[in-house]
Amino acid sequence: MLETTGTARPPVRTSPPTWLVVALACAGQFLVVLDISVVNVALPSMRTGLGLDEQGLQWVVNAYAIAFAGFMLLGGRAGDLYGRKRMFLVGLGLFTLASLAGGLAQEGWQLLLARAAQGLGAAVLAPSTLTLVTSAVPEGAARARAIATWTAVGAGGGAAGGFVGGVLVDALSWRWVLLINVPVGAVVLAGAARWLAESRAGDGRRLDLPGAVLVTAGLATLAYGISQTEAEGWTAGATLVPLCAGLALTALFLLVEARAKAPLMPLGLLRLRSVASANVAMFLSGSAMFCMWYFMTLYAQNVLGYSPLEAGLALVPSSLAVVLGSKLAPRLMRTAGPRAVAVLGTVVALAGFGWQSTMTADGAYLTAIMFPGILMMLGAGLAGTPLAALATSGAAPEEAGLVSGLVNTSRTMGGSLGLAVMSTIAAAHTAGDRTPQALTEGYALVFATGTAVLAAGAVLMWVWLPRRPAESP
Repeated sequence: MLETTGTARPPVRTSPPTWLVVALACAGQFLVVLDISVVNVALPSMRTGLGLDEQGLQWVVNAYAIAFAGFMLLGGRAGDLYGRKRMFLVGLGLFTLASLAGGLAQEGWQLLLARAAQGLGAAVLAPSTLTLVTSAVPEGAARARAIATWTAVGAGGGAAGGFVGGVLVDALSWRWVLLINVPVGAVVLAGAARWLAESRAGDGRRLDLPGAVLVTAGLATLAYGISQTEAEGWTAGATLVPLCAGLALTALFLLVEARAKAPLMPLGLLRLRSVASANVAMFLSGSAMFCMWYFMTLYAQNVLGYSPLEAGLALVPSSLAVVLGSKLAPRLMRTAGPRAVAVLGTVVALAGFGWQSTMTADGAYLTAIMFPGILMMLGAGLAGTPLAALATSGAAPEEAGLVSGLVNTSRTMGGSLGLAVMSTIAAAHTAGDRTPQALTEGYALVFATGTAVLAAGAVLMWVWLPRRPAESP
């Protein structure tokens, strides 16, 4: 029987292709990670353009990192309760607007406020990117490949920061380091609004506000204390007070969560072997890996005399290596398992760090930068995918956003702490001597320390990581 016009069925909206969901999520993650490092090469130009002093320049980097680390768990839980797509759009929208404000800043305080707003937007956005990927792809080989892509894009964002920043500063101005996010963010926003499907698992629960306030204040205060170590040292009151306060707030957060009916972070998650061990491993590896880009760029420019653009180009092979490692990891995981691949990647990176620790003041590009850099980042790519897969396995669907936030928090806090410690080690060794030889010895000591950290991480991974993703204690 023919239907009348008045009873015609409305068109059914089909689900977007999985590859498109993964691509949109990865684009958001790329922007978040890119902005951690892209401003580094623009700092001298920012100093000239806005009249910033050394402390102001430090806060151009720290304002973003502190807000990013402090609000990450809150952003992950908000995605679970209020919708992953919604939080993706809110976070990306704030990030894009803050980038516009920073690029148009006329005073130093305006730039710092914009960078803090960028960090807040990134903290809301980043957990949703991984959750959208894991929600769109069923667990198994396909999800491992999707997580590998997410890992490669994230690592590639960090790797590309120096190169992209150098090109933009040389060709245009420092403002485009931030303004470039605006058209890219607008395109991703339009695509996400059109194609991403909403998902949540809140079951009508409300956000745990006491827990949210405590963990955000605790992580932000810890991040602030860490940021003070390079300028003030580890024993100064300006460092010890925020570090102790951050630890106290974090301890109070754990006490509150143990008694809350609907906690922001159910402590039972930490009893899952896969979640706890992978996050600790990610914290350790991040504390070494994050330093690689920073100190390799300093070595290339301060010792070997490279320009910012040349330094960025010098690290392109390393950027490609991290992508290659991330794409190889799922294939190896199918045969050897995630634990073995994580350990293998860490050992490969360890070899690169050990090689880099032998650097000299007159090193050749191939042996002083390219080959050790490839080993370091190939290992980072191999290890990152299985660790992310293990960290997000075994948790209930309603905790997916929170676990994703925990992954990003572990990596970010590990990188922040590692960079602060390594910078202190290098500065203490050089003792103000800025000659190429003294700088080289300080940087070499940093990579030797990173070698030891990765060796400890490899042992921990072999002993503690589960053999299978869903294994629990």
